[in-house]
Amino acid sequence: MSGKKKYLLLVGILIIASFLRLYHITTTPPGLYQDEAMDGNNALENIHTGTMKVFYPEDNGREGLYVNIVTLFIKALGGLHEPWVIRFPAAIFGILTVLGIYFFGAELFGANVGLLSAFLLATNFWHINFSRIGFRAIMAPFFLVWALYFLIKGFRKLQNGAPFPRATALHILGGILFGLGMYTYIAYRVSPALILLVFVFYLLAARKGVQRKKIFHSAAHFVFFSIIVCIPLGYYFFSHPGSFFGRTSQISVSNSETPLKDLAENIVKTLAMFNVHGDWNWRHNVSGAPELFWPVGMLFIIGMMIGIQRIVRKKAPSANNGSRTKAHIHTFASDPASTDNTFGFWILFAWFFLAMLPVVISNEGIPHALRSILMIPPVIIFAALGGVTAYNLIKKYIRSSRLNPFAALFLLLFVAQAYISYFVVWAQNPNVAPAFNADYIEVGRELNALPASVPKYVVIEAGGVDVRRTPMPAQSTMFVTDIFLSIDWQAKNIHYVLPQDAGKIPVGAPTFYLK
Repeated sequence: MSGKKKYLLLVGILIIASFLRLYHITTTPPGLYQDEAMDGNNALENIHTGTMKVFYPEDNGREGLYVNIVTLFIKALGGLHEPWVIRFPAAIFGILTVLGIYFFGAELFGANVGLLSAFLLATNFWHINFSRIGFRAIMAPFFLVWALYFLIKGFRKLQNGAPFPRATALHILGGILFGLGMYTYIAYRVSPALILLVFVFYLLAARKGVQRKKIFHSAAHFVFFSIIVCIPLGYYFFSHPGSFFGRTSQISVSNSETPLKDLAENIVKTLAMFNVHGDWNWRHNVSGAPELFWPVGMLFIIGMMIGIQRIVRKKAPSANNGSRTKAHIHTFASDPASTDNTFGFWILFAWFFLAMLPVVISNEGIPHALRSILMIPPVIIFAALGGVTAYNLIKKYIRSSRLNPFAALFLLLFVAQAYISYFVVWAQNPNVAPAFNADYIEVGRELNALPASVPKYVVIEAGGVDVRRTPMPAQSTMFVTDIFLSIDWQAKNIHYVLPQDAGKIPVGAPTFYLK
């Protein structure tokens, strides 16, 4: 495939990805879920106070990068407090992840796998959905896929004789991106094990001491800049050790009466989410539907089978093999772009199972599409490997001139399915609006329509953790009315009260209920 054709296809894929993530972003999803609203309220507070934080303790604690990006975005739009403003950065991260998975997939397995990976991610409901919701988790796949790409690209340049500064520059950039990933989502904390695996492969693959020294020094730049970026967050956790685990300790499977049984069930449910039953939460998924469109699910299985076959046939390196170990590792690590190598498969399997770990050790809402979000890139690349393999097999029996039009039509089916699944089946389902507290946003708009001189009362009947003495569900209404700070309550004459205090509301005063 020519370079021009390859990049034209990539541009087309990015257009599809952008359309599916930005179309009707101002109205879909409807409403604004309280977790999203909490980020928006913290952002509005940042604008009022002129400060930003590395960690926001409300709502069980959140790493601060997404809130800080939303802060800058709201400020650039003149303080606009509409739901889509919180979600727009998520869409951008989603689109850039599609671009990143192309480069990462191509680096490991060649341009065809990279292009198909990007296309499958662009049209994947799982990723589209979270690219349109203001959850910080969408940034985790973005940072890890780009960090790994620059890390592996830098190592390959060293192995191919490129100047040391050029490879080091890639590792510095990768290290910065990897460090920023720590500010995204708690599940990202498993990723250092994956980075370590890449380091080990390339160090063992280096035959000469001089080359190994260069690899070690270049990798040290990656680690150093990652640590530098993480210092503010690390200092916060050192000062507030209880925030490090946050909600993880609350929902851990270790709290169960039968932890081993629950762990086994969680593993089965998580593995089944791709092709059998997915997340039941309407906010995360078409309730219960598999996370993968069924042809993609089949390709995913084929891709994993290919990976297992390659690894078993090549034999995993053993520490007992002495000099043979290095030779075996050199065979598959020195040229990761070759489809004959096993290096890429080791990385995909390691990523897949490491990303599954935070999911299965939790004991809430399994299968859980949001908590599994870091699994998306390896799942999609496995499916792309299955797709490219299937295409090459069919091409042996059908000429390309006849096969390609059918392949193009087949891929167009994926685009249509993505659009229908999200904008028709999911967005128009009556369960979606309540899942995003759409009625709370309507209350906020009605409050905004009333004069500031009129006292207005909001009775919070819905339960939830307290945020500065106000139940969490009120965050959605607070964001759209821009009254997170108590001083704003007074300025806009809006009063939040609990059910036990509803009897104190003056007779005839406009009263609204959050149920």
